[in-house]
Amino acid sequence: MLGIPLPRDPMGPGAARYARERERMVEEQLVRRGITDPRVLDAMRKVPRHLFVEEALRDRAYGDYPLPIGEGQTISQPYMVGIMTQLLQLTGREKVLEIGTGSGYQTAVLAELARRVCSVERIPSLAARARATLEALGYTNVWVRTADGTFGWPDEAPFDRILVSAASPSVPEPLFEQLAEGGRMVLPVGDTVSQILTVVERIEGEMRTTVDAGCVFVKLIGKYGWEG
Repeated sequence: MLGIPLPRDPMGPGAARYARERERMVEEQLVRRGITDPRVLDAMRKVPRHLFVEEALRDRAYGDYPLPIGEGQTISQPYMVGIMTQLLQLTGREKVLEIGTGSGYQTAVLAELARRVCSVERIPSLAARARATLEALGYTNVWVRTADGTFGWPDEAPFDRILVSAASPSVPEPLFEQLAEGGRMVLPVGDTVSQILTVVERIEGEMRTTVDAGCVFVKLIGKYGWEG
């Protein structure tokens, strides 16, 4: 597990500087690229992204790129977090399933915008670290478990929204089964080299899909993703 010391002040030293960096990130990386949902923009102004990476990388936390978080995983580029969150069309009333907790940063953004977030991470050390960070920041509407995320979280289903932050060769069947009628799922679908952000809706029990932007994510490992 990464040793990411959480400061006594949960926003950390240099909070004012990091706040300015977040504002710059939002204006230059999100607004200029077409992220328009004011709730998404406000959430990403608020969540201290630098506390979700190891201390040595904190000065790079608001850059326009993903960063390593250990175990061969990454924290997604801010724009990708923004566009995927915007595509979910959250209003604040939803129960959301997140597959791939990772650092917990996307989880925190979802927690700012939804009623309840259930997040599944397959790597125990990352799940433990994300849980500790989220708790230190005061999030009380988030639950994190360690499991094969391609099975979803059946005991909590159905979900109004599902976000998958790893690349899948297709839409995992258990996740669609756990999507509520009228719900939306956002996930990267493709091969191991590149994918397309895909929006899945459940309309009268049927799957309807639309595609958005190209992207590159780590593989979704599990029974209904990439094996091994």
